[in-house]
Amino acid sequence: MLRTITSIYSLLAAVAILLLGSGLLGTVVALRAGIEQFPTAVIGLVMAGFFLGYVLGSYLCPHIVRSFGHIRSFSAFAAIGCATVILHGLLIHPMVWIGLRIVTGICMLGMYLVIESWLSGLSTNRTRGSLFAVYMTINLLALGAGQFLILVYGVTDVAPFALSALFFSLALVPIALTRMPQPTPVVAARLGLGQLYATSPLGATGALVSGLVSGGFWGMGPLFALEAGFTEAGIAIFMSGVIFGGALLQWPLGHLSDNHDRRMVMLGISLAGGLAALAVFLLVKLHPNLSFMAAVLFGGCAFSIYSLSVAHANDHVDANHVMETSRGLLLLSGIGASLGPILAGLLMGWAGAGSLMAYFALLLTLLAGFIWFRRKVGHQISTEEQADFVMMARTSTEVLEMDPRTEEDLTDGSESR
Repeated sequence: MLRTITSIYSLLAAVAILLLGSGLLGTVVALRAGIEQFPTAVIGLVMAGFFLGYVLGSYLCPHIVRSFGHIRSFSAFAAIGCATVILHGLLIHPMVWIGLRIVTGICMLGMYLVIESWLSGLSTNRTRGSLFAVYMTINLLALGAGQFLILVYGVTDVAPFALSALFFSLALVPIALTRMPQPTPVVAARLGLGQLYATSPLGATGALVSGLVSGGFWGMGPLFALEAGFTEAGIAIFMSGVIFGGALLQWPLGHLSDNHDRRMVMLGISLAGGLAALAVFLLVKLHPNLSFMAAVLFGGCAFSIYSLSVAHANDHVDANHVMETSRGLLLLSGIGASLGPILAGLLMGWAGAGSLMAYFALLLTLLAGFIWFRRKVGHQISTEEQADFVMMARTSTEVLEMDPRTEEDLTDGSESR
């Protein structure tokens, strides 16, 4: 395994550098928008632009990569992304920022697409599972560590945007200098919402709610922390606590779901995540340290919903449709993430910034109610028949090529060709 990781260190280094900059950028944009006194609902639109770009990029970027190759495409995405990041600090206007966030989201998806298609092409049946786990762990840890970069320059001038742009540009170096052969062309995304819901109502609903929660957190979480009176260090601790909670708790919660009725585990996690969000809402002013602890639990539960939803949906499909189903759920989560900051921004503008965590608590409680309903009317699958849980984060559809659950699917596909 160590030999495999060292052979692809350039790709892993590129994604780590990129996500340090991306983690910093999202927090800086939200905080700076609050400092500039953008209306809260408008901030929601600004932050939603990134996730809209993500969804658009799922359809646009594969054609670009196929036309120009992986290294040239990554170079273009990195250059444009770097420019848009700098422009955030030079052109401070909400309408401009919405456009910049959309372009940044497209570029970010494109860079993810290049790296993940490269990794999937280099993985084998023996290394796919461990490589996938390492990659997902690097994703969450780099995003969490990026939160602390706001302590370097603060958020009140162009310097934090320049620092984020620096990471975007440095991510190009390992890719441009790699000697690894370029992989096969990537596949454009496909999404049939009706068929996806018919296949797994709970999986589709869980992915959508997961997107609503995660998009709301990434987009409006920094503003919530700012309005709660946290210092810049406190904001970094709050944001990274939620992210690291997701990294630490996903695997044990997923392992629990492999050995018990997955719906009941999802029900318990949804309720626990809702209670944790409510605890943050109630404690953030009175006992900030306790609210940080509740935030870690909230992150562990909320960030696990997407992975559990994918695992549950895969319980209901044969091996030949695992990748297609997972692609659909990934894009459905992206749609939810695009809507999440908008809905959260409207609520926060009406009821105050503190209502964000109450909004998360409501979403997770509603999901728990739907899970209870599906448990009553849906078909129960024995634990022996359940697909294995795999820790996931929302990146590009190409990462699904590394999902160890697709091993049989890929093998069958190669044999049929």
